[in-house]
Amino acid sequence: MKSIYLKLAAGVFLSSLLGCQTQQINSSNEAVSMQLQQQALSSNLAYELVESLTVEVGPRLAGSDKDLVAVQWAESKLNSLGFDKVYKEAVQVPVWHRGDAKASIVAPFPQPLVITALGGSVSTPENGIEASIIRFDSLAALKLAEPAKVQGKIVFIDHITERHITGKGYGKSVGGRSRGAVAAAEKGAVAVMIRSIGTDHDRMAHTGMMRYKEGVAKIPAAAMSSPDADLINAMLKRDSNITINLQLSSQNQGFATSYNVIAEVIGSSKPEEIVLIGAHLDSWDEGTGAIDDGAGVGIVTAAGKLIQDLPTKPTRTIRVVLYAAEEVGLVGGKAYAKAHQAELNNHYIAAESDFGAGRIYQVDFRASESAYPQLLALSAPMTNNGVVLGTNKASGGPDISILPSLGVPVASLRQDGTDYFDYHHTPNDTLDKIEPDALKQNVAAYAQFAYLMAQSELDLRPVPAKK
Repeated sequence: MKSIYLKLAAGVFLSSLLGCQTQQINSSNEAVSMQLQQQALSSNLAYELVESLTVEVGPRLAGSDKDLVAVQWAESKLNSLGFDKVYKEAVQVPVWHRGDAKASIVAPFPQPLVITALGGSVSTPENGIEASIIRFDSLAALKLAEPAKVQGKIVFIDHITERHITGKGYGKSVGGRSRGAVAAAEKGAVAVMIRSIGTDHDRMAHTGMMRYKEGVAKIPAAAMSSPDADLINAMLKRDSNITINLQLSSQNQGFATSYNVIAEVIGSSKPEEIVLIGAHLDSWDEGTGAIDDGAGVGIVTAAGKLIQDLPTKPTRTIRVVLYAAEEVGLVGGKAYAKAHQAELNNHYIAAESDFGAGRIYQVDFRASESAYPQLLALSAPMTNNGVVLGTNKASGGPDISILPSLGVPVASLRQDGTDYFDYHHTPNDTLDKIEPDALKQNVAAYAQFAYLMAQSELDLRPVPAKK
């Protein structure tokens, strides 16, 4: 009997000892995460990186000459920052040339319009397309229209994008941009023009990618500024027959090679396991790509650098991925998932910064339901940076949205996007739109997130199906 009591006492002592050790480890991790937060809030590195990218490279459309300049810039910066490993992976990307875009109301009240070609659009004939317009409130309304009423006309999709902190209005209206040309062509339209997918009132048009469908005629596609959409609506109150001349000289020019650029902080004891933080390196060609996604590049790079410079390396590897060609169809994200298919089981968690530079107000996860409560407890230090612990319904960001279906847990560090779509995909996407202190807060959040995940002992799999 005595031996049984001795064994029980030994077990209690061992459990107590392990518990104390766990508490000490957790306490140490929290202390380091708080240190990272303070360092981030006093560092200008992220802003300096965005400034360098927007000034020295500027617009960097996938497949363009500036795209490769951006790749060289990224390699050079990551190497100069002293990451343990820097490399790039080739990605085949579509090449599209914007050319010129002009439009004007021919009758009944002749006036010029401010427009831009949508990404991937074909050109008009040299002298343009001149036709009357037919207006629809949304893509859904267009799909319900009788083909006879659309035949030979220019479709005008007038879907207003709602302003919201989460940017959810974009999801409601963006279908008109991406799928409007196909829906219009299926009903015999000769072109499509949309109200820009944006929340501003500036006379600037928002570009963005559109898609064609095999077997459906490819018609030109353009976006007009919101004030010009309002102008057309005012004209329609006076005369239902409005004629527009549209001229686009855009061209699809095949494919070119770009690169995902990657840097790593090699883990100390589990180097094969990866915490991925990413952003996309390419941008549209209208602005300088400051908020979309120069900010993200600066945020994740600066966060990785803070962890790189710790006196003791984290347990897992921190992998910073600057994706190619996100704007033209998540090309770099898809290429990464394919190239790293064999090691996706070793991806512990992934997150992407691609929603500007607004402050992060909440962190959501998509991980094992059983681990979720402990994951929130582990992430508690992030609340000291103004970040609320949120739901288990994250998507992770555009390029890594592919990963949950492949079994990789993800997180969404949600930024305040109230004004993001004022500038998104416009000439107004420039450095002055970034608030330096908000950028620092983002870096602090990503540094804390990446470090805490690298130290975590939780099993985050299986990943729940999307609800």
